[in-house]
Amino acid sequence: MRSETMEPIFTKPDLPRYTQCPFPPYRYLPFQVDSPLPHPRNDPAGHSYDLEEDYLSHFTSDDWHSCELYLYGIDLFNYGYWWEAHEALESVWLAAGQRSTLCGRFVQGLIQLAGAQLKRFINEPSGAQSLTRAGCERLSEVEGIYLGVAVEALVDEAERCLREDRGEYPRIELRF
Repeated sequence: MRSETMEPIFTKPDLPRYTQCPFPPYRYLPFQVDSPLPHPRNDPAGHSYDLEEDYLSHFTSDDWHSCELYLYGIDLFNYGYWWEAHEALESVWLAAGQRSTLCGRFVQGLIQLAGAQLKRFINEPSGAQSLTRAGCERLSEVEGIYLGVAVEALVDEAERCLREDRGEYPRIELRF
């Protein structure tokens, strides 16, 4: 298993941040028995303990470029805070209608890709494979650019990183 201090290597190291929101003080990596970090929400020492969960009343495909929580979720993903990205994007997913809307299913695909990167980082290949496959299937329900994401490029990059397994992780480049 990898140490929590190890930095991921990204395929697009020069992408800009999309928000000014500060990152948490650590990346949560579950199941790290050699040097466990506190669970962010459940442990009083966790970086998100006692914080209110983010709430959005709605989210549609027209909202992505102005939705701070969506953009922050992308920032978290892009800097290897995959557990935290999952949490941020889950609030967006709930507001988007979950599985009942194309927008909700697409956000679910982003969440699954975040989970896949986390599984790769903590060396759980079967979970990484199944989450990459599921996430790419969800994302591929649309073509072109959706929610600012060049879908085919992201799917190709996620699948390549998994297949080649050279320790590289995809990033999401948004197109405004």
